[in-house]
Amino acid sequence: MRILFAAAAALLMAAPVQSAELKVWSGNGPRAAVQALCAEFERATGNKIDLHFAVNPEVQSKLEVGEAFDVVVGNPPTIDALIKAGKVVDGSRADIGRAGLGMAVRSGTAKPDISSVDAFKQALLKTNAVAFPGEGASGRYFVTLVDRLGIAAEMKSKLRPMPAEDTVEIVARGDADMVVVVATRIVDVPGVDLVGPIPEALQTKIGFAAGLGVAAKEVDAAKALIRFLSAPAAAATLKSKGVEPSS
Repeated sequence: MRILFAAAAALLMAAPVQSAELKVWSGNGPRAAVQALCAEFERATGNKIDLHFAVNPEVQSKLEVGEAFDVVVGNPPTIDALIKAGKVVDGSRADIGRAGLGMAVRSGTAKPDISSVDAFKQALLKTNAVAFPGEGASGRYFVTLVDRLGIAAEMKSKLRPMPAEDTVEIVARGDADMVVVVATRIVDVPGVDLVGPIPEALQTKIGFAAGLGVAAKEVDAAKALIRFLSAPAAAATLKSKGVEPSS
C-alpha cells in the first residue's frame, strides 16, 4: 500500500494536478481490481472517482454515442475500437493485466473436479444450470468452448446467459449450480467459492487496459490515474484481485 501511495505521489509531482473528480467507465471483468486501485488513488491524491461498470460492448456503445468520461478501462480490443472511433486518445492505451477463465460454485457446496479437460466436460454435463456472461469476451468464449467440447446439444437447456451484474451472484442465490467467467469477476463476491481455473488446454486470457478520453475534463488527473493503474507498484493489488499484471 505504501509503495502505491509513493508511486501516486511521484506521478503527481511529475504532473501536478488540482483536486479533481474523474468519471471512469470500466468493463466488469477487472471490477474488484479497479475498485481497489481507484480507492487507493483517491486516498493517495485527494481526487475523487465516479466509477461505473458494464460489459465491454455496453461500455463501448455508451462512449461511442457521447457518454462523458475521463478514463475507460476495458479489454484491449474495446480500447482500440474507441481509439478508432475518436473517443479515446490515440497512443494513450496502457495495458494493465490479464486473467483467465475460472469456475465458482455456491459456498458450502461440493467443488467439482475440473483438473482435466474430460473432468471439466463431465462437471458441465452433470450440472443442472451453469451461468455465464450473456455478453462480453468471456461469455462469448465459453459458448464456443461448449461447442468445441462437443456438448452443445446436451448443454442447451442448462446454459444460463446472465447480465453482467448478476453473472456470479445468481450462483450465490442458488439459482444456478456454477458459473464460468473471467476469474477476476469471482473475486470478492460473497456466497461463492472459486473452484479454480478451467484446464489450461481450454484456457484463454482476457486482457485489461486503460485509455484517456478525447473529451476528458480532467486531463492531468486522468493521465495520473492511468499511470497508477498500469504502474509496477500496482502489481500486488492486481494479483490479490486475480489479475496477472502486465508490468
